[in-house]
Amino acid sequence: MGAPESFTASAEVGHYIAGRPVASTSGRRQAVYNPATGRVARQVALGSVDEVHAAVEAAKAAFPAWADTPPIRRARVLNNFLALLNEHKDTLAAMITAEHGKVFTDAQGEVSRGIDIVEFACGVPQLLKGDFTDQVSTGIDNWTLRQPLGVVAGITPFNFPCMVPCWMFPVALACGNSFILKPSERDPSPSLFMAELLRQAGLPDGVFNVVQGDKVVVDALLTHPDVKALSFVGSTPIAQYIYETGAHHGKRVQALGGAKNHMVVMPDADLDQAVDALIGAAYGSAGERCMAISVAVLVGDVADKIVPKLAERAKALKVKNGMELDAEMGPIVTRQALERIEGYIALGVKEGATLVVDGRGHQVPGHEDGFFTGGTLFDHVTPSMRIYKEEIFGPVLACVRAHDFAEAVQLVNEHEFGNGVACYTRDGNIAREFARRIQVGMVGINVPIPVPMAWHGFGGWKKSLFGDTHAYGEEGVRFYTKQKSIMQRWPESTAKGAEFVMPTAK
Repeated sequence: MGAPESFTASAEVGHYIAGRPVASTSGRRQAVYNPATGRVARQVALGSVDEVHAAVEAAKAAFPAWADTPPIRRARVLNNFLALLNEHKDTLAAMITAEHGKVFTDAQGEVSRGIDIVEFACGVPQLLKGDFTDQVSTGIDNWTLRQPLGVVAGITPFNFPCMVPCWMFPVALACGNSFILKPSERDPSPSLFMAELLRQAGLPDGVFNVVQGDKVVVDALLTHPDVKALSFVGSTPIAQYIYETGAHHGKRVQALGGAKNHMVVMPDADLDQAVDALIGAAYGSAGERCMAISVAVLVGDVADKIVPKLAERAKALKVKNGMELDAEMGPIVTRQALERIEGYIALGVKEGATLVVDGRGHQVPGHEDGFFTGGTLFDHVTPSMRIYKEEIFGPVLACVRAHDFAEAVQLVNEHEFGNGVACYTRDGNIAREFARRIQVGMVGINVPIPVPMAWHGFGGWKKSLFGDTHAYGEEGVRFYTKQKSIMQRWPESTAKGAEFVMPTAK
């Protein structure tokens, strides 16, 4: 598979089934854009029910042998994949920048975080160990096994076309499952590149498959009887639909939804550090992160000190083509997303928020048709406003003022989302109380984007997560396996005669 420069506007990004690229037979296609230029870069196939069925059949056929492969040998394949990812990480990052628009250095960071999960997955054999109790009752031993589910699937978003799939398939494969990936149709090429690297790593044909597409493919995966589990990352309305539909069809479902992440800045915080954190967390990747900070909760007299600093930095953001190495923010992924974001800015003005910095209409020389907007900053935002309540998913930072710590905590806890949150303070007691009392799944103390490392697991609370387990880490291993308990005794230790009472330890 070549680098992004080898792609053309007429080239089709197809599927990957049973160990090989497969051209689509559905006849449906959708344009994939280069967000920096606004031009069509290639076409992506939109799969059909029949193509989903073909992928499931390939995965189903490959599953028994892969599940029976010793865990250490599965880990060795993933270790080969890890080496190939490290070798080709810049090519993968360039693909991400070409289709998503995020700056190249940010794309490199995304790939590195995906690599972290693959490294974790190489050690999954340690976590597949069961428990053993000798002589649980006279002459009886009891132990547990963790076994794979079968064919599992992942539906992933546009904002992290490498990292989020890596939250799923490396752990699933290490546990002995076969996997079907449905990537975003907005940036589909990295999925095929990773499929090819898995083949080169020695993964048997059919164990990993990619089906490109839209809702047709999603619904086919949700309703297919041979798909045993499904993981999803995306917006809350779709996450709820995925969870309810998949559960209705008897699947184990893990659906990570939307976010409205707050950062509380206390009066004792280092304000320069807080400004750096807010600028990077609000405007990095053009705000198209589920862990982006979109609300600054400014406590006491912090607002009057920090808002002018934020405004100065927001106006000075280097908004450029993401492949320019000094770029701090690239374009928005699509024109439709750009229009939605700028529509929210207009709504904020209508609702009465103070527009301190207006990023609308930003032009990048030489890229006048690109999907660019600048960083936008609002002050005097209130909890009743839609720009506070709803996920904008763009480079828009809303400043809300709170009188004290208790009001700031209440503000965060009353929001319907509970994905990520941060608090900047020098006070150890404030930090401890914040971490304990806040009703959010991932918390940063002087850390603006508290994405857990590979062995801890990712997931929010409230309407940011539907399902019982977080992604990757030990919870990921539990999601992709089922526990079996075995009790055993031998004839020599078995008493004669039928027993009609509930067995008890003897």
